[in-house]
Amino acid sequence: MTQATHDRIPETALAWHRAGTGAALATVVQTWGSAPRPVGSQLAISGQAEIAGSVSGGCVEGAVVAEALEVLDTGESRVLEYGVSDDEAFAVGLACGGTIRVLVEPVGAGLSEEMLADLVARRATRAGVAYAVNTASWERALRGPSDPELQDRFRADRSGFLEDGDTFVAIHNPPLRMAIVGAVHIAQYLADMARMAGFDVTLIDPREAFGSAARFPDETVLHDWPDAALAAHGLDPRTAVVTLSHDPKLDDPAITAALRSQVFYLGCLGSTRTHAKRVARLQEAGFDDATIARIHAPVGLDIGAKSPAEIAVSVMAQIIQRLRRG
Repeated sequence: MTQATHDRIPETALAWHRAGTGAALATVVQTWGSAPRPVGSQLAISGQAEIAGSVSGGCVEGAVVAEALEVLDTGESRVLEYGVSDDEAFAVGLACGGTIRVLVEPVGAGLSEEMLADLVARRATRAGVAYAVNTASWERALRGPSDPELQDRFRADRSGFLEDGDTFVAIHNPPLRMAIVGAVHIAQYLADMARMAGFDVTLIDPREAFGSAARFPDETVLHDWPDAALAAHGLDPRTAVVTLSHDPKLDDPAITAALRSQVFYLGCLGSTRTHAKRVARLQEAGFDDATIARIHAPVGLDIGAKSPAEIAVSVMAQIIQRLRRG
C-alpha cells in the first residue's frame, strides 16, 4: 500500500474477525484512468456490514460491501472490476472517471488469521512487509524489504502485480518520519512541507525559547539533547534526519546518532567550509570516509535557494529524491 493509505485497516479486520463478527479485506489491485483511490488502498468490511477505509472514495463502496458479505458466506476470494463514471468521479474531486479492480478476501477462509496477525505484528514494529497473493492459485506469503524482486517497490511505496501477471503485492511500509534538529526559521517551513508530503515530524531543540509553542504551535517538540531525543524517537530506514542548528554542540550528537543508524537520509545545514570542519571532527571520532559520505551537506538540492522557505524547498526535494531514487 502507499504511504497515504498506511492506516489501521488490517488491524481493524483482524479485530473484527477475532470478535466473531467475521471480516473481509478489499484491496485495489489495478486502476485505469482517473481512479479515485490508488493501488493498495484498502477497505475492511465486517460481517455486520461495518466498514473502515476506502477503495473508491465512495463511488463503489456499496457494491464492494455487498460482494464482501457474499465472500464471507462462500469463503472464496474474488477479484472484481468496476467502472467509475465521470459524474461519480467528479463527486469525489476527480476530473474524469476510470476503472478499478478490487481483490476481496475473507479473513480466515482466504487470508488466514495467522498470516493477518503476522502482518499486523510486523507493522507494529515499523518493519516493512509485503503481502503477496497469487490470484490464480490463491497462494499467499509475506515477504520483506530485502527481497530482490521487491526492493524497488518498497522504496517507491508501489503496490501492484508482478511480472507474472497473477501475483499481487501489497506494500506495507511504516509511516515516514522526519527528525529536525534545531528550531530555527527554516524548520518552520520544513516541518509544514514534510507534513504535507506525508512525514510524521518531530522537532528537537533543548533551547526552549527556540522550540516554543508560540513559534511551533502544531509541532511535536522535544527539549532534550539531540542524542537522547533521537534515541527515544528511534532511527530506522523510514526516517530522515535534518540538522539545522548550525551549532556543533547540538548538531554533532545528532549526526553521530544518525550515522550509526539506518536512516535513509541525513542532511546538515552549513557551508562547504563548515562541513569540512565537521568532517574533520567526525574523522577524529573514528568515522570512515564512506560513512561520512552519507551526509548531504551543504543540505538540499542546489537550486540557488536564498530565503528560509526556499532552503526548506530544496531540502524537501532532496529528501524525496533520496527516498524514491535511492
